[in-house]
Amino acid sequence: MRFPFLFRVILFLGAAASAFYARADDTYKVVHTYPHDPRAYTQGLVYIDGHLYESTGLNGRSSLRMDDLATGRVLQSAPVASQFFAEGLAPWGSTLVQLTWQSHVAFVYDRFSFRLLKTLHYDCEGWGLTEDGRNLIESDGSSEIRFFDPQTFREVRHITVKDHGAQVDQLNELEYIHGQIYANVWHTDRIARISPATGQVLGWINLAGLLAPGEVSDPEAVLNGIAYDAAHDRLFVTGKLWPKLFEIKVVPAQAKMVPIHHAKVQTGTH
Repeated sequence: MRFPFLFRVILFLGAAASAFYARADDTYKVVHTYPHDPRAYTQGLVYIDGHLYESTGLNGRSSLRMDDLATGRVLQSAPVASQFFAEGLAPWGSTLVQLTWQSHVAFVYDRFSFRLLKTLHYDCEGWGLTEDGRNLIESDGSSEIRFFDPQTFREVRHITVKDHGAQVDQLNELEYIHGQIYANVWHTDRIARISPATGQVLGWINLAGLLAPGEVSDPEAVLNGIAYDAAHDRLFVTGKLWPKLFEIKVVPAQAKMVPIHHAKVQTGTH
């Protein structure tokens, strides 16, 4: 009767393995704090060639901007027509591509003059946008991340984002950093690091406490905005209606682990 006993042992070890431990969240260290326009409803953030670009949302207040990092002053701006709610932003060559929320339209601008060059169309909602050098990468508020041909905006493929088997939705602003997709999760203080190949969450960065209590009062003034300066290895984050923008360094989690059933997985609907 040795085999039934061994079988029970194998089942026990398998169950125990599934209940073992997940890595704790990474944290952060603030390197610099910069002013940020507290009226900017930040939906997209890009740092490229020494310039900070921002897409701001809300109908009648949406815009494309180039901001001065040191002062927060808007150096260049193009308004978006009031029927559009602007969303994510990504560079592509000498252009900037800006999503809209529910209008199924993306605007392509000359990066230097902000002249509108063309529009592109897509079928899903537009939330966050980034690029990996081959495709534009878009979130739509669900657990899906889509990869688009940058010329036609035709969907090439998509991934479903999961953490320990549970889908992670409300994925918002995106940035592609060191071969991973960094994603804000709407109404949370956490950034997910996602495998672009599998959709698996590789880790979390917990940014709780960046703003002091009372610095914002609007319930929609949430963390949203990730930009990476590849030339100088600088990571910037901000939020909707935030008065500050932060350069941070990610502090990897220590050996301390947390039980999987205590790990936070964000789910829900938009």
